[in-house]
Amino acid sequence: MVDMEQEAVTLADRAALDYFDRKTVAIPKSITALEAWSIISEQTGPFMRLAFKIRDAISALFGVRRIGGFSGVRRGDVAVGDHLDFFLVERIEPNMLVLTARDSHLDVMTCVTTGVGSVSITASVVTKNFFGRIYMLPVGLAHRWIVWNSLQRLRETMR
Repeated sequence: MVDMEQEAVTLADRAALDYFDRKTVAIPKSITALEAWSIISEQTGPFMRLAFKIRDAISALFGVRRIGGFSGVRRGDVAVGDHLDFFLVERIEPNMLVLTARDSHLDVMTCVTTGVGSVSITASVVTKNFFGRIYMLPVGLAHRWIVWNSLQRLRETMR
């Protein structure tokens, strides 16, 4: 569903989501959504690599597939149906990139939108069971910090 007020795509109406977060940063020049995603995902530091390893180790105990984190490989062109690391590309336009990851515990959607001098990341999650709800307790808190930090690094890179 497209939320016109927010100019982002989410998994469902906000009231039906189990997690929602949107962060925006001003940048000095306009870029495409894919360019923003590429810059952010290639700047994965040691904290994020460790976080993905911990996530994979714990989640594997509950039958959730390992995702490994971000490869840091920049893609110049993607199409609907392609994968950017563990995310499926569901929509790609110059100013919007919609990525999803779905499993038996939860559905995750990340929507990167760009405008004149800004980049936003909107995350929406719908949990499907107890494990999904428990999983989102620490991940939801960490995600807010990770996205904010990633957008700050993007802004610094763009300067």
